Amino acid sequence: MYKNCKHILVSLLVLLLFSCGNGTTTQKDHLVFRYNEHKNIGSLDPAFAKDNADNWAINQLFNGLVQMDEDLNVQPCIAKDWTISPDALTYSFSLRDDVKFHKHELFGKDSTRTVTASDFEYSLFRLCDSKVVSPGSWVINNLWDIESKNDSLIIILKSPDPSFIGKLTMKYCSVVPKEIVEHYNSDFRSNPIGTGPFQFKRWEENLKLVFRRNDNYFETDGSGNQLPYLEAVAITFLPDKQSEFLQFAQGNIDFVSGLDASYKDEILTATGKLREQYAIDVNMIRGPYLNTEYLAFFMESKVTEIQSQTLRQAINYGFDKQKMMTYLRNGIGIPAYGGFIPKGLPGYNESIGFTFQTEKAKQLVQQFKQETGISNPEITITTTSNYLSFCEFIQRELQKIGIVVNVDVIPAATLKDAKANGKLDLFRASWVADYPDAENYLSLYSSKNFAPNGPNYTHFKSEQFDAWYQEAFTITNTKQREALYTKMDSLVMASTPIIPLFYDEVVRFTRKNVNGLGINPINMLDLKRVKKSTLK
Repeated sequence: MYKNCKHILVSLLVLLLFSCGNGTTTQKDHLVFRYNEHKNIGSLDPAFAKDNADNWAINQLFNGLVQMDEDLNVQPCIAKDWTISPDALTYSFSLRDDVKFHKHELFGKDSTRTVTASDFEYSLFRLCDSKVVSPGSWVINNLWDIESKNDSLIIILKSPDPSFIGKLTMKYCSVVPKEIVEHYNSDFRSNPIGTGPFQFKRWEENLKLVFRRNDNYFETDGSGNQLPYLEAVAITFLPDKQSEFLQFAQGNIDFVSGLDASYKDEILTATGKLREQYAIDVNMIRGPYLNTEYLAFFMESKVTEIQSQTLRQAINYGFDKQKMMTYLRNGIGIPAYGGFIPKGLPGYNESIGFTFQTEKAKQLVQQFKQETGISNPEITITTTSNYLSFCEFIQRELQKIGIVVNVDVIPAATLKDAKANGKLDLFRASWVADYPDAENYLSLYSSKNFAPNGPNYTHFKSEQFDAWYQEAFTITNTKQREALYTKMDSLVMASTPIIPLFYDEVVRFTRKNVNGLGINPINMLDLKRVKKSTLK
């Protein structure tokens, strides 16, 4: 009787979510977490979990073998434990026997069934199915075979990859039920059935998406209480960050993520503190984000200034990154004094990069003039409108040390194509980690990954780097591999194919009545431990 009443309560709650307009508060508001997704959501199928918008929603609905904690440590999920062979080729998993898929009539009389190892075999092989065309197919490109039997799963790789366990935490590798996927085919994107803490309820595309609590969820908190605490999640799709922030300020959504130019000065002081009028009702949480923002040189450029390591060094020394972050980001973000590996990821070293040294920069510019006979060195930075302010700041600073800087603003799609095809000499870029291993960043400097066939947009090439890069795949000792990553990053910085600008930070603003949200360096949204208290 109690269980039936509970289902009726939740159904009424979900109905209220759709029937009430913004600003309307129900008596059960503290059981519903509301947020806005301004980028929209393309699919709820984990095989297409290619960006944050999709990942945030999919993370509420699906689970994988393993998951990451807030410190980037790989933790059990549906796999209760695992072993990795000494040669890093064989990964053996033992699965829980109490994980069930969300209810669906196709499962028969019980409306659900238990997840088995064969479900993971199907889900992982599905990523490389040419009919599916998953953007996550690269995750299992190194897959040789999978053996499954009841609660035992063995994954065999073609070549060693110590980072593979981290790749399995990606939402691409979530488990899906074969019979449901094959029933819906491409429509599985809007009819998702997973194992996650919440289950799909309703989606009015471009308007609202609602999930409700999964009463059969297998995870518990430290006290043995079943997760999640919330009864529902409601997602709206206002198309811009300014409107999103207005809804947050009015109390209609529970949090906003990131620092947008449209509201950064409204909510934060120049030093990155909450303004007094918001500090009463709002909490701010921040921490390292695995995202490096940088300028990149095309190393095969015919332009003398770009070819010159002397001038590239001068540019790296020539502007104040701390001042840039204070002036343009209200202190949010970490000035990039290390290498390409961002702060928060093992392998990062803050001493291998460049600090602001005006006189050193001027000396190097003068040296360049003497070496080349060019009296007025000139460069052009290509960027998008979103980062124009950063490039204009660098333009002003570099002109003080004797470098003429032009700034060319082009559409994002045009920049993406041009950098991939070697048509830009110096351009702004960023790299967000797909998985928690520095190999993800260092892959941008392997000569085997020259763009457009890989992410090496600078066309940096070093035989020593390539040798170390291949060696890293054979090292299973974590500390040894991290030390090698630092050496590789240091080698790249010594050759100056890039100018690291800053390492981004995850910034989240929540209402005071939201607890347990937390943050993590990959900016994943995890709502299973979130609680909302009632407003007084």
